[in-house]
Amino acid sequence: APRSRNVRSMEERRACEERLGQVVEKMKKEGIDMSQWRLGTFQRTICPQCEGGSTEERSLSVFIREDGTHGNWTCFRANCGWKGYTQPDGVPKAYQAKKDSGNENESDQEVKANQPVKVIRKLREEDLRLEPLCDELVTYFSERMISAKTLRRNNVSQRKRNNKIVIAFTYRRDKVLVGCKYREVSKKFSQEANTEKILYGLDDIKQARDIIIVEGEIDKLSMEEAGYCNCVSVPDGAPAQVSNKLPDKDHDKKYSYLWNCKEYLDPASRIILATDADPPGQALAEELARRLGKERCWRVKWPKKNETEFCKDANEVLMFLGPRALKEVIEGAELYPIRGLFNFKDFFPEIDSYYLGIHGDELGIPTGWKCMDGLYKVVPGELTIVTGVPNSGKSEWIDALLCNINNQCGWKFVLCSMENKVRDHARKLLEKHIKKPFFDARYGGSVERMSKDEFEEGKEWLNESFHLIRCEDDCLPSIDWVLNLAKAAVLRHGVRGLVIDPYNELDHQRPPNQTETEYVSQILTKIKRFAQHHSCHVWFVAHPRQLHNWTGAPPNMYDISGSAHFINKCDNGIVIHRNRDPDAGPVDVVQVDICTFSTHASF
Repeated sequence: APRSRNVRSMEERRACEERLGQVVEKMKKEGIDMSQWRLGTFQRTICPQCEGGSTEERSLSVFIREDGTHGNWTCFRANCGWKGYTQPDGVPKAYQAKKDSGNENESDQEVKANQPVKVIRKLREEDLRLEPLCDELVTYFSERMISAKTLRRNNVSQRKRNNKIVIAFTYRRDKVLVGCKYREVSKKFSQEANTEKILYGLDDIKQARDIIIVEGEIDKLSMEEAGYCNCVSVPDGAPAQVSNKLPDKDHDKKYSYLWNCKEYLDPASRIILATDADPPGQALAEELARRLGKERCWRVKWPKKNETEFCKDANEVLMFLGPRALKEVIEGAELYPIRGLFNFKDFFPEIDSYYLGIHGDELGIPTGWKCMDGLYKVVPGELTIVTGVPNSGKSEWIDALLCNINNQCGWKFVLCSMENKVRDHARKLLEKHIKKPFFDARYGGSVERMSKDEFEEGKEWLNESFHLIRCEDDCLPSIDWVLNLAKAAVLRHGVRGLVIDPYNELDHQRPPNQTETEYVSQILTKIKRFAQHHSCHVWFVAHPRQLHNWTGAPPNMYDISGSAHFINKCDNGIVIHRNRDPDAGPVDVVQVDICTFSTHASF
């Protein structure tokens, strides 16, 4: 069993050894079994969970306190990250009393689980016993197009470890040795434990305005062969994926090298991220950009190395295409994308399609009523507000419009029509599609009722052309709930139009510090963003407020209950009106007032 050091009495020694024995046995049960247990320091071994990956990296850091009060371990492979903590079954009363009294000295303070206290080692050149590269390794690098001159400038050496000769990449700050990373020709990596994490080649970017960051030491050397010395490599490779949350500086252990080198990185106004082309490499680029500031980051596009494959990294470009091609990659670096910030170039394909009329709907879809098409067409991505006093025929007009568009262009729609029963809404749509009454009733006049075959065909048409958003309980739906379901309909069924009918049937619980005008503006902004992002036309029905002393004239868009934003934020406004006064005109004609940014007309 491992023995404690600096114990003050025989009794304490026996208690300490008992605790240590329990901690070691518990670690063995977890699969951690060291050939020699060293107390009070961090040891590296192969993780029993991931087995060090394909390179059998000794990635598991194991720590046992000298007094045996606990042990903990962490695997630093990005694809694993296994952590654990264990302690003996009981803590002696004397030890607990000392801890409770506050007399516990610094060496006795308990380290929290999964957060080992790390003492940074200071390396000495003579302790590493580094040697100049042998001819075999010089040849290995020359096959990768790395010259002896570049190797000498970067102090690339070798060392004998476990009866093998390994490549030694020395990490230096101001020419002082800080860390050392070892690589076997077979790509098995290891490094000196408990050293400060810094970027490889750090001295080469001191006061540099332009910096290149790569994923490996050989990529850094490759950049130098292309004429770029202002390049550094990350020390620990790439993560499996982008993290969900950006931790604060004190907990950002994986990327501590960025914080440790902050004074070198801060002066840079342009940072080119030349990480590997694979998913981990792209995840690394995102993690670096998030911490360094995307506004000053650029990214590279790796060229093809043959007919079917792309180069993975800087060294592949150098080997397959040469230093000139690698230089062109850096010169062709593009601004790192920032969500929500674009150039017009990003939209050139869309603008080209608009100019050439490739999609055919750039100028809008005809409504099916020639008298209306000159002033109103249905454009994908726009918002149309429909209003009118109750029982004017707003929903009927929208249904007729949808049937016309479906007949002409085959568009599919999703309907959030909360005032309509499903069976009644189906009847209305079928009557407009088949152009026959659903029932044998007086409203059909002399027209024969739709046949059974027509009815069955109509049901198939309904199912293929329309999807429903229905609230299945007694609560009111929110606009976010409606738009999330509409998004699913767009992505799953190819829906091109959304109807929300009406506004007052939505849940309108707004924050107490938000005015109704602000709330309506927020809702309409969400709907417009949905329409534009999904190239989906939205019809939003909103009732006018109660009109006092109403004379029977049609309302206008500013009469809508809630806010003037209904007219200010929409692309099109439509007022549906039916005359109620026989002396003022026919009562069986529906008037459609169309308001666009440039026109206003009635039919």
